Amino acid sequence: MGKVVFDTSMSLDGFMTAANTRPEEPMGDGGQRLVDWAIGADDDRNRAYLEDAIAALGAVIAGRTTYDTSVPWWGADGPTGAARRPVFVVTHEAPAESPEGGVYTFVTDGIESALEQARAAAGDRIVCVMGGASMGQQYIAARLIDEIQIHLVPVLFGSGTRMFEHLGSEHIHLETAEVIETPAATHLRFRIGA
Repeated sequence: MGKVVFDTSMSLDGFMTAANTRPEEPMGDGGQRLVDWAIGADDDRNRAYLEDAIAALGAVIAGRTTYDTSVPWWGADGPTGAARRPVFVVTHEAPAESPEGGVYTFVTDGIESALEQARAAAGDRIVCVMGGASMGQQYIAARLIDEIQIHLVPVLFGSGTRMFEHLGSEHIHLETAEVIETPAATHLRFRIGA
């Protein structure tokens, strides 16, 4: 069984989105900067990092907000593009419509069920919990994550959606597994300790 990784881009001051999120700017004003390292991928290290991550990936778990705000860009193929990895969307209710031939499965019975389905689809490959702070917080708090990957972008937002709120007061010990520095982002990988 593959490991479960929470993966997100984040500003230096801990925000996953900038302020003023709305449908036409789902990452907030200037928030697109957080994914420039992946979208542009001008640096060979960023491009290689992204290619290796998609190659190791077996399935994705996303929340409904991430799905709703991203599907216009993802289309039927999902966030992995031509690789077409299955995406399990945790939601209270499946949408009335989804892209025809899409990679999406809507899971209405909780994060554990989504993880079980994603693991079955992924086999020995990685299951990636991506995107939204709420989804990441739920999986981390439930101790269902093996690793946290943060793409730390050199920008200070000052406000927006914080990643590491609402996790409770218990310490979560991390072990640094990898650090890759590029001008657009520092890629950090942490194993969650016992």
